[in-house]
Amino acid sequence: MSSILILNAQVVNEGKINTLDILVKDGRIQKVDKNLSGQKTDKIIDANGKYLLPGAIDDQVHFREPGLTHKATIYTESKAAVAGGVTSFMEMPNTNPQTTTQTLLEEKYAIASKDSLANYSFFMGTTNHNYDELMRTNPSNVCGIKIFMGSSTGDMLVDDAPTLEKIFSSSPCLIATHCEDDKLIKINQENYVLHFGEKLSVEYHPLIRSQQACYNSSSLAVSMAKKHGTRLHILHISTAKELALFENITPLKDKKITAEACIHHLWFSDNDYIKKGNFIKWNPAVKSSADRKAIFEGVLDGTIDVIATDHAPHTLEEKQQSYLKAPSGGPLVQHSIVAMLDFYHQGKISLEKIVEKMSHNPAILFRIKDRGFVREGYWADLILADIDSPWTVNKDNILYKCGWSPFEGHTFQSKITHTFVSGNLVFENGTFNESTRGKRLLFTI
Repeated sequence: MSSILILNAQVVNEGKINTLDILVKDGRIQKVDKNLSGQKTDKIIDANGKYLLPGAIDDQVHFREPGLTHKATIYTESKAAVAGGVTSFMEMPNTNPQTTTQTLLEEKYAIASKDSLANYSFFMGTTNHNYDELMRTNPSNVCGIKIFMGSSTGDMLVDDAPTLEKIFSSSPCLIATHCEDDKLIKINQENYVLHFGEKLSVEYHPLIRSQQACYNSSSLAVSMAKKHGTRLHILHISTAKELALFENITPLKDKKITAEACIHHLWFSDNDYIKKGNFIKWNPAVKSSADRKAIFEGVLDGTIDVIATDHAPHTLEEKQQSYLKAPSGGPLVQHSIVAMLDFYHQGKISLEKIVEKMSHNPAILFRIKDRGFVREGYWADLILADIDSPWTVNKDNILYKCGWSPFEGHTFQSKITHTFVSGNLVFENGTFNESTRGKRLLFTI
């Protein structure tokens, strides 16, 4: 592997910003210090005027492979990820076939080892009937077990109470949950369909997949986790009401019940449905501006631990269908960091806090080995950002296979210029080096 010396970078790491040089050798950070310019290396990058951040670790993506590759593939979406500064991802099991056996799980890892430009891990999927397969999950090389406690894209709802209790009491890994009360959602939808029929529009999505539906399910998950001492991570918090379920416990490594906020719940509100329509139809739904404000405050005060994307692409044709037919989800992984940097420009969040929520904290709570920080001996998962380089999202620069973005037409104030994955310079000023592949994430038990 080549050696790289990065000079004069504004390094954002562990709550501080310092002007430092970084020496990368054999895929890892060998030295972090000042005045390393005398080192002999294969490549030198002068990062003067740019910020160096540890690459983002996105703990919730849907890359659609196998079986749904008309929407996305591990190759296409990992390429979009590294262009956006996401160096590692954790992918969900609602593919086709669903990732509900150890054999199917390892088949996804095999695809990623050949095709992924980013580092990777895959969740083991849960059904009402695959307990024995779940218990065979290896916590040292699998990020966790995913439970859909509310039905979403794909049919993986786990709603059998004894099964949930059994899994929560004995899971070998962290449990990540999608929490929505499926019964309440069905009642709500039936009532709205009765009134509006096929004319039912997406503006009613947050009323159908309501605040109460989210709280009912999240509170159930939290109660079971507290009962059994489970490591629980609740994904994509979308309501102010749910925040009362979580505590700000430090250090994070001692916090067993954690929460994630997603870019779309921080950026959009129900006022945006009129303009964006099904392109911001997600499960859980984008809700009120008050919910959005509370979620952002939860990120800042430590109630919510991680910022991720729930990147979930569908084709343009699928999203252009009527509300009831259009699937939920949208692509975000290429634009997550620059979206957060826009919030920095607006004075809403610091660079240090962005790094904490998108790099440090995922590494801590998932117990990822040697990643998520700018530390000597750690893998060199790094990005360089020019935070004063505006650019506009358009179809020519969207890298998702689906070819669209809910940010299309928006001008971001910052640009990712370089992305290093396990020490390899994979992305540089719009050009990709695809000669290497990302690595499988490993975890401390």
